[in-house]
Amino acid sequence: MENRLDILTSVDVLNTLHGGISEPKISLNNHEHSREMRIRVPGVDPELIQVEINNNMLFVYYVITINSAGKDIRLPYTLYNKALPYFIEINKINSTVEDRRLVITLPFNRLANGYHKKIKTSKD
Repeated sequence: MENRLDILTSVDVLNTLHGGISEPKISLNNHEHSREMRIRVPGVDPELIQVEINNNMLFVYYVITINSAGKDIRLPYTLYNKALPYFIEINKINSTVEDRRLVITLPFNRLANGYHKKIKTSKD
């Protein structure tokens, strides 16, 4: 029963917070060799925003800590959660902080667009 109460408290807290959180500003820009994502969340230090890749999915989030009934509850607030396209070089993704924004650079995979081979069918 206690776990259900914790979950209900978390849901209630999230609903309350959602009405009081500033909307994040996310912009995507394409460059010659990469795609760039710029994220700014008013009132949130960009260094606290987490970037993770899991099973070809890009997750961008920050954690809100709420004290409820004497317990600290850490709740993730998701800013971005989408599959990475095939033409992004996952191993070379990086993030930096510029002008109070988190900047995620998603380099293009040059091999994704440049390989072509015609397959000849042989007869038995």
